[in-house]
Amino acid sequence: MTDKIHRRKSEHIELSLKDEALGEGMTNGLEQYHFQHNALPDIDFEAIDISSAFFGQSLRTPFLISSMTGGAEMAEMINRNLAIAAEQQGWIFALGSTRVLLESEKFRKSFQVREYAPNTPIIANIGAVQLNYGVTVDHVKQILEWTDANALVLHLNTIQEVIQAGGDTNFSNLLAKIENLIQSLSIPVGVKEVGFGIDGKTAKRLTDIGASFIDVAGAGGTSWSQVEKLRSKEKLKKEAAEAFASWGNSTAACLDEAANIIPEQHIIASGGIRNGHHAAKAIALGADYAGFARSILKEAIDSAENVIEWMQVRELELQMVMFGVGAGNLQALQSTDRLSRR
Repeated sequence: MTDKIHRRKSEHIELSLKDEALGEGMTNGLEQYHFQHNALPDIDFEAIDISSAFFGQSLRTPFLISSMTGGAEMAEMINRNLAIAAEQQGWIFALGSTRVLLESEKFRKSFQVREYAPNTPIIANIGAVQLNYGVTVDHVKQILEWTDANALVLHLNTIQEVIQAGGDTNFSNLLAKIENLIQSLSIPVGVKEVGFGIDGKTAKRLTDIGASFIDVAGAGGTSWSQVEKLRSKEKLKKEAAEAFASWGNSTAACLDEAANIIPEQHIIASGGIRNGHHAAKAIALGADYAGFARSILKEAIDSAENVIEWMQVRELELQMVMFGVGAGNLQALQSTDRLSRR
């Protein structure tokens, strides 16, 4: 069983880089929004402030490395490069699913990156559905100890689990179990999707039971139904997966709903966020942070230096948008009146 999980993790890395892993006919929805250029911003570009904070911990940026990997041989190198870069650039670092830590010590080091990122907010991650398959509060506490994480995120991945061979599909009565876990931990606990989006009503249900943050993780980037289709050896599931190539709530739609229904919640925008322009639109729509995943993976396979350079470009893009609309800090960007729907 453990070897199967390690193999699956490795396949996920390889397949998520393929264009076939992207949803078909689905975008992040941000192309529907447009910033009105301000020719006289009345601010100094060099003074633009993109600093942020994550539950009291100061950050140089509002950016997040979204949950991607761990538990595979290649993952140790990838996560090391990401951690080094996150520490230097002041990004949040969310780990891939840590369930495998409960199965085996093999590749445990792939999740233990604190030595490379001593000041970085690290978010541990496990599938919420595992609470229906034997994972207990004590198990989660052990994961948090192993990873030295500052926060936890529970991921929701219903469609992926159906298509995945041997997937865990019993999502019944999970809300109460998530609430119990939140109440049992002393750190922030959030909830994310894996690329099909958390709509406003669901985000409110999670907020009402105490979720500290919501990562909408909308459609428009990697489609995990497509990834599992590429992995699958089951004819019926491969064929059924085709019908879900364009499934999901776009990132923009999720943000718009969340901003109206739970305006005080901490919101992470991920799902097809590819550059600082996308991130700026997401923040102007109400997000507090913007998360990048697939778009950073190739650089993470290469080197920490490549990741750092990639990050610096994204930061510059965000600053340029802010200069272009006359927003001197993130609060001004969130409240700008220069983002409109086309």
